[in-house]
Amino acid sequence: MKTIGLIGGLSWESTSVYYSYINRYVQRKLGGIHSAKCLLYSFDFEEIASLQRAGEWEIATTKMIQAAKCLQNGGADLIVICTNTMHLMADDIKKACNIPLVHIVDCVVNEIKKQNISKVGLLGTKFTMEQSFYKDMLIQHDIEVIIPDQIDRQVIHDVIFGELCKGDFKSSSKQAYIEIVNKLVERGAEGIILGCTEIPLLINQDDTSIPLFDTTFIHANKVAEIALRDK
Repeated sequence: MKTIGLIGGLSWESTSVYYSYINRYVQRKLGGIHSAKCLLYSFDFEEIASLQRAGEWEIATTKMIQAAKCLQNGGADLIVICTNTMHLMADDIKKACNIPLVHIVDCVVNEIKKQNISKVGLLGTKFTMEQSFYKDMLIQHDIEVIIPDQIDRQVIHDVIFGELCKGDFKSSSKQAYIEIVNKLVERGAEGIILGCTEIPLLINQDDTSIPLFDTTFIHANKVAEIALRDK
């Protein structure tokens, strides 16, 4: 079994879900009381969030590389960024490390293709929705991406940082998210990427008939699958 290096705390709410999904996958596959071999570098998320707000992405990249190298030096066989937004610096981490990084978008693309979907709505932080690093990877696979309008993007972003990262799950926010999903469906979305690892804490497939792509679940299970492959 490979040792998984998790870069978490971004936020810890979703990192704890990653840890649970990975270990449940391993136990289900191996049986008994097996669990995953993991190393965790957990950030104080406020430090990173402050850099995001200030647009200090170079400093944030340096910190993420340091975290990845710490995991590599500790014996990790692969790197996992337990958040969507910070995949902005995934390529920099790949270049700086000698172990593979399992990219969240690659995992999501595979699941979208399994359902023969070619047009998706993307929910996430404003950084994920508005910058190109995430959408470009989807477009490269001939998947068209729709994002909410400016007002709805702000609503999604504010709920993530103001509520979900704090473990605060409001029914009013859930309803607002569902309404935003419905707007994207009206614009032609055939599926919705929950492109922030906190969003599945608020809404899930039971809330809508349109396919939802839970990036936390998809990423964590793929990572666990890779960890169980023979080296």
